[in-house]
Amino acid sequence: MTNAILLERECGLLTLRLNRPDKKNALTRAMYSQLADALQQADANPEINAILITGSSQCFTAGNDIADFLEEPPSDLASPVFQFMRSLLECRKPVIAAVAGAAVGIGTTLLLHCDLVYISADAKLRMPFVNLGLCPEFGSSLILPRLLGQAKAAELLLLGEGFSGEQAAEWGIATAALSNGEAALAKAREMALRFETLAPEAVRISKQLMKAPDREQLRTVIEEEGNLFVQRLRSPEAIAALSGFINRT
Repeated sequence: MTNAILLERECGLLTLRLNRPDKKNALTRAMYSQLADALQQADANPEINAILITGSSQCFTAGNDIADFLEEPPSDLASPVFQFMRSLLECRKPVIAAVAGAAVGIGTTLLLHCDLVYISADAKLRMPFVNLGLCPEFGSSLILPRLLGQAKAAELLLLGEGFSGEQAAEWGIATAALSNGEAALAKAREMALRFETLAPEAVRISKQLMKAPDREQLRTVIEEEGNLFVQRLRSPEAIAALSGFINRT
């Protein structure tokens, strides 16, 4: 593991902390691989009861590191970003997220696969896929219309409109909105540690039952989105938009 992903162990809680503050915790191929490995190992470790994903009290993640993405774009579903998606989707143990500041792109869509999400009320979430010449990913094209309705989902996924942590909690994307990033992390940690007192097999089975009705359809949609996302990355629209983004930063 590099310092871009910090692993912190407290009793049966494993915290995965994004630690690239100079780049707003933007995710690279190496970071996706590290997150995927950590999730798989924690899921297989009987001494781990819960997993907490967080960034800093100022920033969760700005999403993909665009320069890293363009240097070696995902070419198929075996690429690191899709390995991370599968690891999070298939994780049998409770995954909790603590979110503050920016949560962009996959920084928002990964929350749809966490079991509990505690967020600062003023957090800024956005899924600007179309704005970058891309398409929705990580099951968001299935989950958000079901959760929010077609009209609101279209506003977020087609127009790339941003929304706050408070709205995320109102809409059911987050469990609760807290006053600030420190409060969100404290609440997430408190709730994650509660799994120390719960029967782990009962928790695992309960999560499995909750996820079961949509699991196969969700896997299919994530794969379809992933294939289209890879195609879009090679399109003139996406190349122009992503290059323009880098030139502006």
